[in-house]
Amino acid sequence: MDKIKKILITPEGRKFYIRDLNSDFHSQFGFVKKADLKKKDGTTVLTNTGREMVVFKPSFIDSYRRIKRDPQIIPLKDIAAIIAETGVDRTSLVVDAGAGSGALCCFLANVAKKVVTYELREDFAATCRQNFEFLGLKNITLKRKNIYEGIDEKNVDLITFDLPEPWMALEHAKKALKIGGFLVSYSPTIPQVADFVNAAVKIEGMMHIKTIEIIEREWEVSDRKVRPRSQMIGHTGFLSFLRRVK
Repeated sequence: MDKIKKILITPEGRKFYIRDLNSDFHSQFGFVKKADLKKKDGTTVLTNTGREMVVFKPSFIDSYRRIKRDPQIIPLKDIAAIIAETGVDRTSLVVDAGAGSGALCCFLANVAKKVVTYELREDFAATCRQNFEFLGLKNITLKRKNIYEGIDEKNVDLITFDLPEPWMALEHAKKALKIGGFLVSYSPTIPQVADFVNAAVKIEGMMHIKTIEIIEREWEVSDRKVRPRSQMIGHTGFLSFLRRVK
């Protein structure tokens, strides 16, 4: 995020991401003058129609929501579980396989020391590079390599798989992980989960901790009107957590 960007948000929470501060910003609520876009964070500005908006610099999550998406990305609810369950932090070395659009590795890079991501397809790799640059992430290394053929890194704290056949990289993952390191596989179907976990528990030193599914249901709160929203984020994928214990 080298270029200065801004967020405009309405009192109702409608948010606009401003990439160019050298031009007036136009929306259905009217336009905001470019001089107003450069005002300090928290300033209330007016459109030409008199609509109030607050201006401030975007945080990581604001920019993250604007990354380019080619293949479907792992949702935030599942990314949150990966980070919380493995305790990845600023000291962690992470290997990510099946980068896709790079969403997971970008989020991991925001909290980890270094992320190395593997992606075979050049079109997906190009999207990843674009997203790394957009977010200003300097601690990601992208490798155009088949993870099924091996993992170069050693003493890895966390490995994440978003692969059609994750069991084919289990032995490589064990060799790359440090003792106590985590392996997390994201799969959309239960047969993939079963094949992965059943293969993993046959490898000495690999322990299956749990397999989970995260369901997110948002609630509407307006005075005394409190109810679940009609639509919820249901099944997206299953997360299988493994750990190398010896």
